[in-house]
Amino acid sequence: MSILCYHEVDPAWRSVLAVSPDRFARHCAWLSRHRQVVSLQQAVTSLDDAGHRPRGLTALTFDDGFAGLHEHALPILLRYQLPATVFLVAQTLTSGGRPVDWVDDPPVKPLQTLDRDQVLEMLAAGVSFGSHSYAHQDLTTLTDEECERDLRRSRDVLEDLLGQPVRLLAYPRGRHNERVRAAAARAGFSHAFALPEAPEPAGPYALPRAGVWSNDGLLALRAKTSDWYVSIRTGPVFPIIRTAARIAGRRTSS
Repeated sequence: MSILCYHEVDPAWRSVLAVSPDRFARHCAWLSRHRQVVSLQQAVTSLDDAGHRPRGLTALTFDDGFAGLHEHALPILLRYQLPATVFLVAQTLTSGGRPVDWVDDPPVKPLQTLDRDQVLEMLAAGVSFGSHSYAHQDLTTLTDEECERDLRRSRDVLEDLLGQPVRLLAYPRGRHNERVRAAAARAGFSHAFALPEAPEPAGPYALPRAGVWSNDGLLALRAKTSDWYVSIRTGPVFPIIRTAARIAGRRTSS
């Protein structure tokens, strides 16, 4: 099973996080023909107690809840009838709001996140939602109490808006450790998702996803939705492969 992690779909923002609408449409067209795309809830329901993933399934997720998902991603998802889950930073949906201050390469124009009406419209259209924490902090830097409080607040805000339980969590920047995973369980989440770049413990609170970035074409998408991709990426040989690739890249460019 592969779980893809997108961030924004936007024609103007030049960032590794932003896939253009045309590219996203090509991704969705390919996925609809070549992969069995299921909802994230259906995907996690198929996990065994150890978090082992069944083969042959793909799920789509989006982190951060950027506003372009409503304008650009939703029509494409509906065109190809693909389920998706958006992980929301809950504080952005409160009366006080929260600016997007967690992006490393923001555009000149301030980034916008989905508002409450857009979330509800997407919910009615079949999109699912989970938590991306309350304030998009690095949860590994918080105390146990601070981390649990942040995650509980995120669920309270989202469940009040959505009118349904919120049990799925994506860690901000994919960062987690044993304390964060324990806090996620205490806060009432059933599963949590990461973005591993190195070996990580397996289990329902450390489910790996494959990041999809601005320049990923269909060849990359095919690899990232293959059953072997996450196993290699989270296995002990991946740091060696990545280092070798970087050295090769430097030699090629020198």
